[in-house]
Amino acid sequence: MYPVSIKGVVQAPDGRIVLLENERNEWELPGGRIEDGETPQQCLAREIDEELNLQVEVGALVDAWMFEVIPGKRVFIVAYRCTLAGVFTPQVSHEHKRVGLFAPEALPENLPEGYRLAIRACSGSGR
Repeated sequence: MYPVSIKGVVQAPDGRIVLLENERNEWELPGGRIEDGETPQQCLAREIDEELNLQVEVGALVDAWMFEVIPGKRVFIVAYRCTLAGVFTPQVSHEHKRVGLFAPEALPENLPEGYRLAIRACSGSGR
């Protein structure tokens, strides 16, 4: 059995994608592990609030894939489209190094392919 991580594609008001830099110096979508009794949508809203102090409405399922975080360690990722439900003043938590805003067509190189595909699916540029 693999751990499950629920991630969200969140766009800033100017259309840029919100990403977080993790301890492996990779960019990733905000989100995290689902807890007992939570729906994926509840998990994602909670995680984005905890990681960025942002309120979102969780929309449609975008993609799901198996991600090898480090050699031999896999996590099942489920990504949803999210819409801001409040003001956009992101504040990065202790869980990440920094927050970054990237145009969908100018994503950073150190962004794993699964996240890249989820963002493309949300931006309408296909796979």
